[in-house]
Amino acid sequence: MLENIDYSLVNWSRGQFALTAMYHWIFVPLTLGLSFIIALMESLYVKTGQEQWKKITKFWMTLFGINFAIGVATGIILEFEFGTNWSNYSWFVGDIFGAPLAIEGIMAFFLESTFIAVMFFGWNKVSKKFHLVSTWLVAFGANLSALWILVANAWMQSPVGMHFNPDTARNEMLNFWDVLLSPVAINKFLHTITSGYVLAALFVVGVSAWYLLKNREHNLAKKSILVAGVFGLISSLMLIYTGDGSAKQVAVVQPMKLAAMEGLYEGKEGTGLMAFGILSDLSEDTTTRNSKEVVLKIEIPKFLSFLAYGKFNAYVPGINDLVDGNADRGLLPVAEKIDRGRFARESLAQLKAARDKGDTITYNQLKARFSDQHFRDNYFRYFGYGFLSDPNSVIPNVPIAFYSFHIMVALGFFFLLLLALVLFVLYKNKLEGNKLLLRVALFSIPLAYIASQCGWVLAEMGRQPWVIQDLMPTMAAISHINSTSVQITFFLFAVLFTTLLIAEVSIMIRQIKTGPK
Repeated sequence: MLENIDYSLVNWSRGQFALTAMYHWIFVPLTLGLSFIIALMESLYVKTGQEQWKKITKFWMTLFGINFAIGVATGIILEFEFGTNWSNYSWFVGDIFGAPLAIEGIMAFFLESTFIAVMFFGWNKVSKKFHLVSTWLVAFGANLSALWILVANAWMQSPVGMHFNPDTARNEMLNFWDVLLSPVAINKFLHTITSGYVLAALFVVGVSAWYLLKNREHNLAKKSILVAGVFGLISSLMLIYTGDGSAKQVAVVQPMKLAAMEGLYEGKEGTGLMAFGILSDLSEDTTTRNSKEVVLKIEIPKFLSFLAYGKFNAYVPGINDLVDGNADRGLLPVAEKIDRGRFARESLAQLKAARDKGDTITYNQLKARFSDQHFRDNYFRYFGYGFLSDPNSVIPNVPIAFYSFHIMVALGFFFLLLLALVLFVLYKNKLEGNKLLLRVALFSIPLAYIASQCGWVLAEMGRQPWVIQDLMPTMAAISHINSTSVQITFFLFAVLFTTLLIAEVSIMIRQIKTGPK
């Protein structure tokens, strides 16, 4: 339990980070996918020698450059916020969390920045093949940059490959490969980048559809739809596959998030998957847990059990089971986890006191406790619970998790069907006459951004109150600064980011209306 915590500071710090992250994620997915679409288009230019492919590549490359520049600006601010607003977090796990971020800066960012100059300014100055290699390296660099950031985020969701040093009160990395190759990291990376690929494909298809609606640039539009549509359709299938893998990992490492995603309060065997539902109560009052039961629901029988554990009759714990415990299923009540977490925190405080007093005997006994496997498995693993006082505080905002998950999934399947239909109609050479389908493709661009944002809202809000799952709650991670300074910077960033977004959209629209040169 934390005494004298400034919850205004906590909330404003969370709000500022969420603001920055959500604006940053507006720009990143288009960069991830559009870079590969451009590389594919340029590959067709080099292979065929047709100047029309060069014209198409340079047009989409211009839009990529506009988006890339603004995405970098928001990303830099995001990383600085770890030091300014979340210094306790940075101290507690900086040795681990900082490593992938450092690699991202040294390796991936410099790879992008080195070859992006060749990609934009090297036309007719270097050979076709060297320019093509530069374009592919920019695409790989952008996605490699995403890899390291997502590895860091995945570690927060499921901390692995480390040990706790009681002398410094810090977590230190033991095995870099465990961090990099954890199942959560692999699934998060693949699912996130494929969502970016789908968004970029829908962006290209939607803009191309606008040209066809305006009876302009028919050749560019149809060739772009072909490349982006195939790329997006394959990515959509991968997105569904990686989403399944992500759900299985969430069931193992974050069962409370899974229960919130489905509005599941009472665990049971053979649990159905909610295809559609409305929560009966949108209040955030966690003291009346059953008040948010799902009504008007359409359920796929037993499918959640299969999705989470690969068995149709598997038991899926609900929110009540996870809070109150279920001895038959081996689930500890949160109250017991709080007691164990407090014992771990008290042990650390006693060790520090013994060290400061020069009490070598007590110090060595307590230090040996932190090295004991039984203590680590049964007490230190609940270290973060020692900061909590109310068992219900481990319940995330159920309405946000529930609706963000179902909106994301519904739109994901819609995009798959849309891309398949667009390609089919294009193959039949009837796309230009299908005004309704072209309009749907155009207005699917903002839907792609909504689905993308829902994914990150679910990932981050669904794991609250944890900044590091089970080890550190959000309220313990903040810097000891004045909340007024965070409020001021929140509004400054809100104005800045909104201005940048308006500027990007305006420049993009102007460039699209101008068309290729």
